[in-house]
Amino acid sequence: MAVQPLNPIAIQLGPIHIYWYGIIIACGALLGLMIAMREGNRRGLPKDTYVDLIMFAVPIAVICARIYYVAFEWSFYSQHPSQIIAVWNGGIAIYGALIGGVATTIVFCRKRHLSFWKVADVIAPSVILGQSLGRWGNFMDQQAHGGPTTRAALENMHLPNFIVNQMLINGTYYIPTFLYESIWDFAGFILLLILRRVNLRRGELFMSYVIWYSLGRSYIEGLRTDSLMLGPLRVSQWLAVVLIIFGVGLILFWRVKKEKRPYYLDA
Repeated sequence: MAVQPLNPIAIQLGPIHIYWYGIIIACGALLGLMIAMREGNRRGLPKDTYVDLIMFAVPIAVICARIYYVAFEWSFYSQHPSQIIAVWNGGIAIYGALIGGVATTIVFCRKRHLSFWKVADVIAPSVILGQSLGRWGNFMDQQAHGGPTTRAALENMHLPNFIVNQMLINGTYYIPTFLYESIWDFAGFILLLILRRVNLRRGELFMSYVIWYSLGRSYIEGLRTDSLMLGPLRVSQWLAVVLIIFGVGLILFWRVKKEKRPYYLDA
């Protein structure tokens, strides 16, 4: 019996298609927003901080994610300019989204006279949880997978049948790297919740997110077959290494400098 992939379209209203990818991303963003609002209130931030922030950050992050992807695939898009805006055909990069989101948050905090590091610390667990959920959008679209494998190998991983079946793409089974990253990100979410109680200095929680995510991404990216390449390594691997070094270096700098930075749990 032939295995049929899951339909990536959740709702179809005439010419309008609503994809599972978009629904999953929206649910992740909404859940992350609720968590950030609750924690932000505890940390003494204005009630509307994260609602207002997400209104700007999400669309800018999506645009930056597309720009990032197109920039590293310019050899194709320079010949097919009409495809540059065709995000419905795939092609957004999470690091581009993070760059856009961070830049937006910096400007937002300056306008609102808020501490960027305080706002970023609170939202860090929400971001990585959203990333964990978002990878299931890749699952529905059969993207972000690894190299070829066999059904027997997938079944030996004790994966449920719906995941094994979805990894059959054009007659070939592939490694579910989307699942690896989803699990890694969810573990990072739990870790950041624990680190909240450790009461790190301001900024260190967000940098812990950057380091954790980049560590996992640097390995998992090497297993994927749809990555943007730059020389011998994938673009995301280069960027992950840079971010790990930057994150560790910044925390060490803060600690060695012995600057009197507020603690995370300070009101």
